Amino acid sequence: MKDKRIVISVDIGGTNSRFALIDENFQIVKSLTHPTVLYKKDEFVNSIVESIREICSNSDDVVAISLGIPGPIGNKGHVIDLPNIHIQDIPLGEILSKEFKLPVFIRNDAEMACFAEAMLGHGKNYQRVFFITISTGLGGALVVNHSLKESPHEIGHTPYTFQGQTKFFEYFASGNGLSNLAKIYGLEIQNSYQFFKLVENNNTLALKTYEAWLQIMNDFLLFIKEHYHPDIYTFTGGVFNSKEVFWNDLIAHHQDLNLQVCYFDQNAGLIGAACYAFTSLDN
Repeated sequence: MKDKRIVISVDIGGTNSRFALIDENFQIVKSLTHPTVLYKKDEFVNSIVESIREICSNSDDVVAISLGIPGPIGNKGHVIDLPNIHIQDIPLGEILSKEFKLPVFIRNDAEMACFAEAMLGHGKNYQRVFFITISTGLGGALVVNHSLKESPHEIGHTPYTFQGQTKFFEYFASGNGLSNLAKIYGLEIQNSYQFFKLVENNNTLALKTYEAWLQIMNDFLLFIKEHYHPDIYTFTGGVFNSKEVFWNDLIAHHQDLNLQVCYFDQNAGLIGAACYAFTSLDN
């Protein structure tokens, strides 16, 4: 009996990074999570190498390494910039290829997650699938007819003006951005989980911030609708740990749009990276 192929799938986040062995049935065989190293380039790279070594130490069926990275990627898996990790210019594809002697696939993390939703998840029966992640940052990607060729570049960094401040959507609407938004209303928060707990408890300042956040998300979705014309929008990210607070309100603001929580939820990035690797190897 032929052994199943395994991909080492990696989802780098602004807070934590996840590593998994995923088989051809897209089952997670093994996984681990480590805090993401910030600011220090060499330590960041070493942490990825050591985590890959750790997770594949007893597997002889690994055929590729595939990573989703929260930033723009150049040729040969060259990481151009990781805004929320505060590191730039890493020839990560070459480093990993040399270290592990395996094919290495690297794309933006939102693109990898979108690929999972378009190929295997809620978007598999649609032509234009838009994926949105609301976590440390705010990201998005587009798959058209199972291709990432038309996917936007760092959509969360699209310029946006709110109450006279011209920043970008991510600055106000991401998990970290909620802290910036809350300050406008005189509210100090530590993280999005705390913020949505305050909303649940009807804190006056939190409710004002929440209404502003819904409006900003409304503008973000309208921007996507006008420029990319998705058939379906799928969502995930760390902020969705509090989705019971806001999801119904978000849907109510957009009854004309097909909004869905990701089929793979928090595993969309890992599954997408594996799916992208298997698809690339087979083509």
